Amino acid sequence: MRIVIQRTSKASVAIDGKVKSEIGVGLLILLGIEDADTGEDIDWLVKKVVQLRVFDDENGVMNRSVQEIDGEILVVSQFTLHASTKKGNRPSYIRASKPEFAIPMYEKFVAEISKALGKPVGTGEFGAIMDVSLNNDGPVTIIIDSKQKDF
Repeated sequence: MRIVIQRTSKASVAIDGKVKSEIGVGLLILLGIEDADTGEDIDWLVKKVVQLRVFDDENGVMNRSVQEIDGEILVVSQFTLHASTKKGNRPSYIRASKPEFAIPMYEKFVAEISKALGKPVGTGEFGAIMDVSLNNDGPVTIIIDSKQKDF
């Protein structure tokens, strides 16, 4: 699993011009799933995300997690995170999982991160064309790949 985390002051996802989910201060997570992903990847990433200290403390130091600030999370599926650009100029998405595998993994990730956060999280819609908007606070953007835990 590969995620791109962006610290937000606000973010939303719209489908066909209608807002499906929106959050205030928190994290926008773009989630890419590949066939090699397992429940262990979900567990590791969920723990990492909710404990990641990317919010400022009283001294202006990034020392607080989304849990500690009672922030919100928006999770959007994004198969293009597993794009390969090795050959030519047209990306290959062969590593991205097909919906029959990816949808249950996406839903499990959303359920587990909601449980860990202690409140519902916003979502996009798997496979839909979505308009994702955010105010990236900082900017702070972090990429985490569960297959590179020691990176």
